[in-house]
Amino acid sequence: MRQGSRSPHGRLPGRFDRLLHLGNVVVDIVLTVPALPERGGDVLASQARTAAGGGLNVMAAAARQGLRAAYAGAHGTGPFGTLARAALEKEGVGIIQPARAGLDTGFVLTIVEASGERTFLTSRGAEATLTAGDLDPVRPGARDAVYLSGYSLVHGSNRAALLGWLARLGDGNSMFFDPGPLVGSIPPGALATVLGRADWLTCNAREAAILAGTADPRAAAAMLARRATRATRAGGPGVIPRGCRRHQRRRRRSQRGLHRRAGGGRGRGHGGPQRERSGRALGHQARAGHGADRGGTSPLPRHRMNSEVVGKGRRLR
Repeated sequence: MRQGSRSPHGRLPGRFDRLLHLGNVVVDIVLTVPALPERGGDVLASQARTAAGGGLNVMAAAARQGLRAAYAGAHGTGPFGTLARAALEKEGVGIIQPARAGLDTGFVLTIVEASGERTFLTSRGAEATLTAGDLDPVRPGARDAVYLSGYSLVHGSNRAALLGWLARLGDGNSMFFDPGPLVGSIPPGALATVLGRADWLTCNAREAAILAGTADPRAAAAMLARRATRATRAGGPGVIPRGCRRHQRRRRRSQRGLHRRAGGGRGRGHGGPQRERSGRALGHQARAGHGADRGGTSPLPRHRMNSEVVGKGRRLR
């Protein structure tokens, strides 16, 4: 995480005016099953649904909290691309890039077991073809919050474009990074560059273990916190009753999770509660003050790293 403070009082300058999302919006095809079949077997799904997901969840949640949002990622012209754009437009999210002719938006086949465990199969599409030329005209405003997903760094074209774009990003813009489940597939150099620029980091226990090199969620949280001058680990709602560890101003405390019904609601495939939570937090700060703590009354110092570390289990993505 970025170190030090360039603000004379160590505070963030004002409120977020917009969320600029450089991740991926894809389509979730979600199948609910009792359990995964044996290899080569079959199982009947009790429920099936298709909806736009991925980065949409963050932007929709932010927009519903009153923060303007814009999607700078690529999208296609096929039926999935049409579905993704319709969902973005419904939430009032601005679409920066023109649709990719001859390519459709990718999709994620999500298998949800009765326990709530999820298995993902991803088919890449237009969202994996972002280029430097696409991002050249994308100029963040002085008070834009920038959101980046680890999925984008797995795709070679996106990775090259985003690293070049981030090198030109001004210090005044806060950057949020969600490494995602494929964090182990991100080239180490690219991961180090993005972590070095990120102000906020959001991850679950598994992702934190990969980043920190330890399977102990508490130790991983502490190790990641030491990479920044200060750190917050905000709790994950509803994923596990154990909740998480919250690190704030060098103090540590436990935070209980909120119970959710497994598999319910929109975006419970490739996206979902944690990303919705990130968007709600951004929207809350847009109303209450950029960098404000819970309740919006206590301005926090700059360059905070926020890492959602869920104890011993999975994150509902």
